Amino acid sequence: MQRVILILGLVLATMVAAHAGAATAAEPVYDRQLAQRLGADERGMRPYVLAILKTGPTTGLAPEESRRLFEGHFANIQRLSDQGALLIAGPLDANPRQYRGLFILVATTREEAEKLVSTDPAVTAGIFVVEYYPWYGSAALMEAPSIHRRLQPPKAPAQ
Repeated sequence: MQRVILILGLVLATMVAAHAGAATAAEPVYDRQLAQRLGADERGMRPYVLAILKTGPTTGLAPEESRRLFEGHFANIQRLSDQGALLIAGPLDANPRQYRGLFILVATTREEAEKLVSTDPAVTAGIFVVEYYPWYGSAALMEAPSIHRRLQPPKAPAQ
């Protein structure tokens, strides 16, 4: 019995030591230069604008016109991302509110966000209408595009 207690004590001591080591290793270290580069405030946060794309009034387009507008939509997403103005973009599953997708934009006002989104041909054509919401979130999101690029495999050359 003493042997079992000794073994359990050693296992418990090892677990406590491992947890303490993990907690020490995981403690954040403030990086002033990173915070400044990402525009973080004293909480590590910054303002953004969330844009929700909803089904618009334009429907029934010819397939070629729809394809052209969506190609422009995706090219615009890439352009805004490359400029550092768009951090997150993606579609939403079917839902009763007809939300189709969302953008998280590097903007501090609705007007700034509207100006950015007004360059989207699918929005200007009425395929989408957009709702804008000022949002206060982690400045770490500013790193999302560079991380995303490292997750995408290279495109195969066109044949």
